Formats: sequence, C-alpha cells, structure tokens
Amino acid sequence: MKSIRIGTRNSALALWQAREVARHLQNSNYITEIVPIVSSGDKNLNQPLYSLGITGVFTRDLDTALLNDEIDIAVHSLKDVPTKLPENIELIAYLERDYPQDVLIRKEASKTKEFHELKLATSSLRRRAFWLKYYPEAVFSDIRGNIQTRLQKLEDQDFDATILSLAGIKRMKMDTEYEMMPFMIPAPSQGVVAVAGHSDKKEINEILRTINHKETQICVEIERNFLSTLEGGCTAPIGAFAEIIENQIRFKAALCSLDGKNCISTDENFEYNETENFGEKFAKVVLENGGKELMTEIKGSL
Repeated sequence: MKSIRIGTRNSALALWQAREVARHLQNSNYITEIVPIVSSGDKNLNQPLYSLGITGVFTRDLDTALLNDEIDIAVHSLKDVPTKLPENIELIAYLERDYPQDVLIRKEASKTKEFHELKLATSSLRRRAFWLKYYPEAVFSDIRGNIQTRLQKLEDQDFDATILSLAGIKRMKMDTEYEMMPFMIPAPSQGVVAVAGHSDKKEINEILRTINHKETQICVEIERNFLSTLEGGCTAPIGAFAEIIENQIRFKAALCSLDGKNCISTDENFEYNETENFGEKFAKVVLENGGKELMTEIKGSL
C-alpha cells in the first residue's frame, strides 16, 4: 500500500495529534504522510465560535479534503467534531483518552485572588455557564486562538485568568501552573483524538480499526449520544463525561442556562451493554426534567 495521507489542521496541537496517529500506524509498519490544511476556524480568531453560527467550523475543510480524495484520513480533536457527520464520512478510530479536564491558569498578578474575584477570559459558553453557577458575579472577556496565543493574551490583556483543556497543556509539554476545577464538567469527548475516514476506503478503514481504543470509544459514544439527543452543538452549555471504573461506567453530565442559574445534571453508575443507548437514555431524562424548555431558551438567546 502507498503511504496513508493524514489530514490535519496546521496548529501545533493538531500536528501533535496527527503525529500521534502516524506513530500508531507506523508501529504497525504502515507508511504515513501528514498533510496540513488551514481550517476556517483558525482563520477567524476575532469572533467566539458560537457567534459564527455554524457547527463543524474546525472540521469542514478536512471533510472537504477527505471527500475530494486529497487525504485518506482526517485527524481531529473529537470535541470539535459535530455529532452529525457529512455523508460518506465516519469516525473510525479513537486513541486512548489522556486528560479530559479543564484547568484554570492565572497570570502572576492574580495568584492571590479568590475564584469569585477573577475576571475570566473564555469564549466557551459551557465554561462560562458552569463558572457562573458558582460565581454568578463573574466578568468575562472573549478569547480565541491556540494555547500559545491565549497564554500570551493572558499576559498582555486586562483579565486575571483563562480556562484551557489540560490535554493541550500536557501534549505541548508546557511548563504552566494550573489549578483543577472539580465543578467544571468537560465538553463531551474532550481529551480524545479521533480519526475520520471515507466510507468507500474499506482497506484503510480496516487498518484504522487496529489502532482503536475500545474503552475510550465506549465512553465518548455515550457522551456524544447525550449531546446529540439534547440537540446541542458547540452553542449550548453542555458537559458530559463517562469513565469506566472496574466493571461499571460512571457518567456525569449537565445542561446549564447561559447565566448558570438553571443547571439540570445527572450522575449515574451502571453496567454497560452494547444494546442500550445510554447517552440517549440519560439525555431524555434531562429533557423531561426541564431540559427541553432550557434548550429552547438557549437557542432563542444566541
């Protein structure tokens, strides 16, 4: 077989993800080639994602390249991938999840401030809403860009702290102090590298399945099914996290209003079986307990 063309965004973190997939494939003696592609989401760093009014802003250019046979596979940060994929594109493999958490990073001058005193820079509706649930007087600034850009903005601009994915900090080997926030439920499938393929490329897809981490797949499919049942793209404050603990799965999730005042949460322990759609099941419970009205309210506010 000729080399497998791996499509990726061209940010440092995205290239790390692509190299990680390449490493797994090379360990099985496959030749790979990385093909960087500039995505629409990387071109516009001035507007928060929710104001762009589209889902898949970080994936559609890679989708196009995949459909046009410019690449054989596309590597994504799974939390950026919409729950509804274009025709003929499917998620084939998931690498083992490493760090699902969000972390708080402060500038030096704000080290002694209490959480409720911090002026936060984040454009994520989820991070804002979950923070507001506990600190309702919080003031926010918008921030976009890669990790290095955000940390530079933190130093240069008038806010105290920002919230980032721990996976990005660890993968970039950044020597940055951070604080854990147990109340901040991660975005569905945060911390997971996923590989998408074209449904017609059967041989390559079979190769990809050999690097799939099954436990990670089980967890993120529950999270993504929860998200899709709530009909929330990246524009709704939804957190969801599943993990396998011994023979059970623990699933924590929440849907919050934009101001954080109304949060509908679920925390379940259950034995997994392949026949039941647990993400859909728990999302329906949330919808029946006020989630439907809350989603309508959120959509009407954006």
